[in-house]
Parts: sequence; structure tokens; C-alpha cells
Amino acid sequence: MIRAGGMWWRKLCVPARVVGVNRPVPKVGNPVSVFSQRFLSAGAIRFHGHLTKPKKGEELHVTFILKDGTQKTYEVAAGDSLLDIAQAHNLDMEGACGGSCACSTCHVIVDPDYYDALEEPDDDENDMLDLAYGLTETSRLGCQIKMSKAIDGIRVALPAMTRNVSNKDFD
Repeated sequence: MIRAGGMWWRKLCVPARVVGVNRPVPKVGNPVSVFSQRFLSAGAIRFHGHLTKPKKGEELHVTFILKDGTQKTYEVAAGDSLLDIAQAHNLDMEGACGGSCACSTCHVIVDPDYYDALEEPDDDENDMLDLAYGLTETSRLGCQIKMSKAIDGIRVALPAMTRNVSNKDFD
């Protein structure tokens, strides 16, 4: 039973091996500080949709052709992936694997004028592209295309559908 005003939160300070560390969690007077010490990071967090702001005069441009045919052009910085750019601007690109090249939900169709300027896809990317819906000769994964001056102005189309293959599909 939890007592009002009591030290109920001390019961939550179980040995940390429960959460993967072999040392006990320090017990302190404030339950918020216990949780912030154990579960929150003070370091920089990089998540999908996070973009580096381009420096003035170093902006690169990318145009997404959406499923309905509308075009959206954005100014971005070198090094940003197409997946991060799309997610930061709330475009319909899932990226189910988190950008680790383990799915095909960030499949894009690259304008043929820019396709040759891209690096060749590696074996992992080709394996995932084999699972993509609507595969074309200029298909790539958005998580694997990093913006650079060589592809400034690139145009990519989002396919009509994506396929998220999971383990359940093979049972």
C-alpha cells in the first residue's frame, strides 16, 4: 500500500540489474532526481527528423514530389539524410527501422538527372530495395542518401505505397 506523504518511491529504487546495470540505483530524497539520474540523458540527442541548420551561403536544396503530385522544396545542410529531411517536414516517409537500412519504408525514386551523382548502393541497401513496392531503376532508400553539393537540387518522388516487411510476414 502506498502511504500518502511517505517514502513510497524508495520501493522503485530496486537494484539496477533489473534495468541492465549491475549496481544499485542511488536512493536520494527526491524521486524526480532518481528518475532523471537513471533514465534521462544530459547529452545531445539525435533523432529522426532532426536537421542541422544550414550555414548562410551553404544551403543545399531538395525537392520532394509527393504522392498527389505536389512538389515541396526545402533548404537543407550537407550531411542530412533524405529520411531526416522528410520527417522533419512531416512528409509521408516512415523510416520504420530508424534509418539503419533494415527496411524499405523510406524508398524514394530519384530523378534520373541526379541518380548518377549518387554513390552506388551497397549490398544491404540493394537487399532492402528488393522488398520495396514500386521499385524502379532509380530507386534508393532515403536513409542512405546524404545531402552534398554534388546532389544540390536533387528531386525525389515518394512512391504510391511502401511495404513494411516484418517477422510476422514469414510465419
